[in-house]
Amino acid sequence: MRERQMRTLIYKRTHESDPNPQTGVFGNNECLGQVRGWSFDAVIGVGGIGREPQRHGIARKLTWVGIGPHKTGDSQRPKVTFDHFRYYGKMGSLLEEVAPDLARRMYDKKAKMLIDSLSPAERLEVEKILDRARDAPPSGQRESTPQPNVEKTSGERQSNSCCGSSVARKAEQQNPADAKERRG
Repeated sequence: MRERQMRTLIYKRTHESDPNPQTGVFGNNECLGQVRGWSFDAVIGVGGIGREPQRHGIARKLTWVGIGPHKTGDSQRPKVTFDHFRYYGKMGSLLEEVAPDLARRMYDKKAKMLIDSLSPAERLEVEKILDRARDAPPSGQRESTPQPNVEKTSGERQSNSCCGSSVARKAEQQNPADAKERRG
């Protein structure tokens, strides 16, 4: 008998500062606002394709994975830490190399955010991505220590524009239970 599938939020990112690579706190810069309050078991962040993700060196890359969320603070816009947090950032693999079907969905079909509407092939790829992060330590904030397996990034100034804030605004206006896919 197979385990219940993890409800996984997958979204495009524009910069590296949220989640914080050292503490593993998602929402430290208010990225994705109310979306962080939705019900999910895991999060996968992938780099977008625009100028900003290209400038930050994360375009089209698998940038981070969080499994087992713990939400604190405002229930509508919580800060989230994870039982398992793996941050790849600029060092992440191209999504098309790790998950070609998911990459086509995110980039060719211009999905900005997915949560429930995965094809069987995409679901298998998501499970493989999650499997790669199941041995990761908890968010550093959960242990009160810095995240040990984080690639250090250069001292670039991080943008305050958060992960497609227009996507978050659109998502906030819709019922999270009906959230399937956000198209650009």
